[in-house]
Parts: sequence; structure tokens; C-alpha cells
Amino acid sequence: MKIVVPIKQVPETSNVKMDPKTGTMVREGVESIINPLDLYAIEEAIRLKEKSGGQVIVISMGPEKALEAIKEAIAMGCDDGVLLSDKKFAGSDTWATSCVLAHAIKKIGDFDLVICGERATDGDTGQVGPGIASFLDLPLSTFTSEIISIDEGKIQVRRLVEGGYEELELKLPAVLTVVKEISDPRLPTLRGKLRAKGVEIPVWGPQDIGVDEENIGLKGSPTRVVKIFTPKVTREGEMITVNDEKSLEEAVDKIMEFLIKKELI
Repeated sequence: MKIVVPIKQVPETSNVKMDPKTGTMVREGVESIINPLDLYAIEEAIRLKEKSGGQVIVISMGPEKALEAIKEAIAMGCDDGVLLSDKKFAGSDTWATSCVLAHAIKKIGDFDLVICGERATDGDTGQVGPGIASFLDLPLSTFTSEIISIDEGKIQVRRLVEGGYEELELKLPAVLTVVKEISDPRLPTLRGKLRAKGVEIPVWGPQDIGVDEENIGLKGSPTRVVKIFTPKVTREGEMITVNDEKSLEEAVDKIMEFLIKKELI
């Protein structure tokens, strides 16, 4: 079984910065990590390989720094990786990103499963996994919480839905997006780190995967960020300090007055 896992290197949550002119995220000079939700996809792919044999290939689109994320995934137990890196990819929205990843997966070829994280913590859209399935014209299970079985060219899964769970049977190859419930990600091992250090990661550009340059980058992205701004907190609060019995009574009176005014009691 050959499994492809698209991953993303994202800024640590506390370091997210936006360019107000382009409406895109500033990644230069910012500490980055593997998207935390992609770790569950990596873990599930490795478990499937350990159970049934096969190969796990991670792919990532980003600057050369994204090689760190690919190497970390290999240190966890993945076999190989591919980096999609070119200035022409810069500024791609979720549609363009899905298009690039789908073309790369086509080039890898002969795969059985594509397993993605539920969403990326920097964009929080959850659109890339379904986008890949759309470009590849493959069956899709989103919010997958368990892989029940894989047999005779079919996969049976359980997915989270509003109010409970739903079981699906999909023909392979297929695309899954997975939630935290599916697994507990392992840590990279020393042996894995030593192996990852020696793995050569190919770097593919637009010409390598045969994608139309009109469909990538800012030019190929239908999403337009009109304006970004930092929300201002307009609420004003009043702190009531209680030091003695008298101030306690005054505090209770003020609170009761406030609750009555707001029609809460």
C-alpha cells in the first residue's frame, strides 16, 4: 500500500503575522512547526504501513525551510518525501494549493490513499483535503475518526458528523481528512532522525509536476483578501474591590443593579 500524506509547515500560533498589503501570511524569520493536526495523519499512515506493509510519502508545498517538516515526518517513520518549492507557488490560496498538491500526487502515482490533517492551524479552512479529492476526482471522507478495515480495493471508515458518527465504504484510491480521535502521534526517534538526515528530498517546481502556471500563486488564486485588521476590544469593565463588610454590601448592590439593568434577573 502506498500512502501519500500532504503536510504543511505553519508558524507557531503566537508568531502569526500578516502582510496588510498582500493579505498573505509573513513566514520569513518566523519559527515554524509541522501543522499539529497533520501529525495525526502522519501517525495513521505509519500505523497502516506497520500493519499491512507499504510506503508512506510526505509532500509539502513551501519554502526550502519546509524541508525541516518533511525530515521530521521521516524521523517519525515515513519513508520518503517531496518538497514543492518555487517562487511561482507563493501566495497560493487553498484552491491553488490543492491544485499543486494534486498534480504532485499524480506524478507520484500508483497510490492507494491520501491522508490529510483536518485543517491547518494558520488558515483554519479545512479546504485543501477536499480540494485534492476534487482535482483527483476521488472519493472523500472528511473528519475521519477511525479506519475500520481495508480489503479488496475498499476502505471502511467511521467519521464524525453532527450528532454522532457515520460509517462509509469508499473505493480505493481515496482521500481522507482525519481528526485527533484517530490516533496519538508518536515522537521522532533517534534512529529515525539519523535516517532522515541522510534522505535526499527532491524539490519539484511547476514544470516538474506539469501544472499550468495560470492556476498557481496569487495569479491563480480566486480568493481575494480585501482588507485585514486587528479587531479592537470595545468592552469596558468595572472592577469592584471588597475590603470589608461595608464594601461587600456595596459590591452586592452594584452587581444586583447591573443584573437588573441587563434584564438578567
